[in-house]
Amino acid sequence: MVEGICRQRCEPLWNRGSPMTPFFLAFPGIEPLSHRIADLMDGEAQTVGLHQFPDGETLVTLPQGIDGRAVSVVANLRDPDQVALPLRFTAETARDLGASSVGLVAPYLSYMRQDRRFAPGQAISAPIFARFLEQSFDWLVTVDPHLHRISALEEVFRFSALRVASAPLIADWIVTNVPDAVILGPDSESQQWVADVAALADKPYEVLTKVRSGDRTVEISVPQSTALTQGTPVVLDDIASSGRTMTQAIDLLRAAGTKPPVCIIIHAVFADNAYHDILAAGAERVITTDTIPHSSNAIGLAPLLAPAVQSAAQDTSRIPETPMEAQR
Repeated sequence: MVEGICRQRCEPLWNRGSPMTPFFLAFPGIEPLSHRIADLMDGEAQTVGLHQFPDGETLVTLPQGIDGRAVSVVANLRDPDQVALPLRFTAETARDLGASSVGLVAPYLSYMRQDRRFAPGQAISAPIFARFLEQSFDWLVTVDPHLHRISALEEVFRFSALRVASAPLIADWIVTNVPDAVILGPDSESQQWVADVAALADKPYEVLTKVRSGDRTVEISVPQSTALTQGTPVVLDDIASSGRTMTQAIDLLRAAGTKPPVCIIIHAVFADNAYHDILAAGAERVITTDTIPHSSNAIGLAPLLAPAVQSAAQDTSRIPETPMEAQR
């Protein structure tokens, strides 16, 4: 969690309309979150113009008023291969137009899971993608990145890279909307989020046991718990992609005689029909944060992102080598 959460408005370090006023450039689709962050920071938000030619090339057009401004690009990396080049064109064009600095707000950060070579010839994409972003941006702010053996973003990024924890606002939502919640994590990896949220919400929690035998094959066991049958299960995970983890957890919870569970997901990747599959399995509700725009977004993270952006924009220092690079 970033210190100094501004639930109302960040203390401005500038006068609105001056060259110091934060300038946010949102990629299409994520404008609402960009505008909410800008409003909390007394900043200005505009949209990046993207035009795709018949041959697949993309023309980037930026609005006026960038010269001398600190620019924050807000982008959804749900489909990183489609966004990567336009993202770089945006950052470089902002510099060409006189931006004093260019940072990246990527609430969902992709390409972090491949942090080692699991088979001969595979790319280790985490540090490669980090270098790609560093070539154009001065800093990064993201939300609960999906890290495995990487313990901190500083291990892969050489600039200021801040991780925002969504736990406080998820806990607030649970306290308000599910007073009898029993919070569940679908696997051991989810325990870090589940434990934090449970502590903040003052609710009991359990972690299910998951064994994955393929990209879409998952087996889960449900712990024996009186609290589970008396309260409302709230299944919390950082990402729902195929949705198989959630649907199997719902099936087992229903078989154990629990109430229909509420599913809370930080990053709504939802490949194919995952969202509808989770609902069809028997979820009472599916709730997500707004890191990835989706109709299920109910937990807005702008109050957490705004102070992180303000902090990152003031720290443009770089380190010569990351711990991951030193080990290679």
